[in-house]
Amino acid sequence: MNSRLHKNNFDLLRFLFAGTVFLVHAHVLSGHADLQLLSSALSSEIAVRGFFVVSGILVFMSYERSRDLRSYAEKRLRRIYPAYFFTVMLCAVFLVIPSEASLSEYFSLDWLKYVLANLAFLNFIHPTLPGVFPENIFREINGALWTLKIEVMFYATIPLIVFACRRLGRLPVLIALYIMSAAYVFVMTSLAESTGSEIYSILARQLPGQMTYFVSGALIYYYLDTFEKNIHVLLIIATGILVLNGWYYPVPSLEPLALAVLVSFFGFYLYAGNFGKHGDYSYGIYILHFPVLQVLIQMGLFEKNPYLALAAASFLVLTASALMWNLVEKRFLLRSSHYIASEQDGRDR
Repeated sequence: MNSRLHKNNFDLLRFLFAGTVFLVHAHVLSGHADLQLLSSALSSEIAVRGFFVVSGILVFMSYERSRDLRSYAEKRLRRIYPAYFFTVMLCAVFLVIPSEASLSEYFSLDWLKYVLANLAFLNFIHPTLPGVFPENIFREINGALWTLKIEVMFYATIPLIVFACRRLGRLPVLIALYIMSAAYVFVMTSLAESTGSEIYSILARQLPGQMTYFVSGALIYYYLDTFEKNIHVLLIIATGILVLNGWYYPVPSLEPLALAVLVSFFGFYLYAGNFGKHGDYSYGIYILHFPVLQVLIQMGLFEKNPYLALAAASFLVLTASALMWNLVEKRFLLRSSHYIASEQDGRDR
C-alpha cells in the first residue's frame, strides 16, 4: 500500500473546500455588494467538485479495505447520516422561533413533508418550512444539502463499479463510466441551451454528470504509482486544461481529470501534517453554514454591517461544527475510523 494513502492533506483540503462554499454563500445569500469579492475570488462549484474528487479517492479506498458489503455500508452510514439527521431535525424544530407562521401553521403537513423529504436526501422536493425566511433572497432552509444526495447515490454505486472492474477490467470500466458521464453532461447542456429549460441544467448537475469527478478520483487511487511517476507532466497538462477551460477554449470533458490531478497533488504532496488531530469539522461546516447564514440575514445583520455579520457567522459555524463533531459525529464512528485515529495520533504526539 502506497504510504501517501496514510499521510495526506485531504482533511485540510476538505476543510478549505467547506470554508470556500461557506464564504461564497455568504455573498450569494445576502446579496450584499461589499461581499462580492468572495464570489469573485472563490468558486463554490470548484470546491464541490473537489469534494467529489476526494470522495472518489477515499471512498473507493474505504470499500477496498472493508471486510464485506455490510462493513462498507455501516462505515458510510455512520460517517454521514447522524450529523445529517441532527441538522435536518435541528432546523425543523428550532426554526419555528424565527418563523412568521403560528405554531399550528408551522407544525403542519408542510413541516412533515419537509422532515420526510430531507431525511430521505430529497430536499429538492420540499426545501422550505412554513413562514421561514420569507423576505430572504432565497427561501431554502439548507440549499447546500443537494450534494449529499449525490454522495449517497455514489456510495451505492461503488460496489457495482468495483464488481464490474473485477469482471471486465478496471481501466476499461472506469474510462467507460467517465465517457458516459461526460456525454450525459454534453447532452443535458445542449438541451438546456436549445430549449431554454432550466430542468436540463439541473439534471446535468446530478449524479450521472458528476460521476466524472468520482471516477477521476478513483483513477488516481487505483493508479497512484503511475500518477507519482508522471506527476510533473500531468501537472503541466492539467494546469493547461484548466487555464484553457477558464479563459480561452472550454474543454469541459477534460476538466474533471485536470481538477483531480491538481487536487491529488495537493492532497498527496507537500504534506502539511495531521490536520485532523483536533477533529474533522469540514462536514459540519458544510451542512450547518447555510441555515446559520439564513438566520443572520433574516435578522438584518448583513444589511447593517456585512463584515461584522460575516465574522459572527464564521464564529457560529465553526463553534457549531466543533460541537457537531464532538457531540454527534465522532460518537457514531468505529474505533478503526481514520478520523478517530487522526485524533488519537494527535494526542499521542
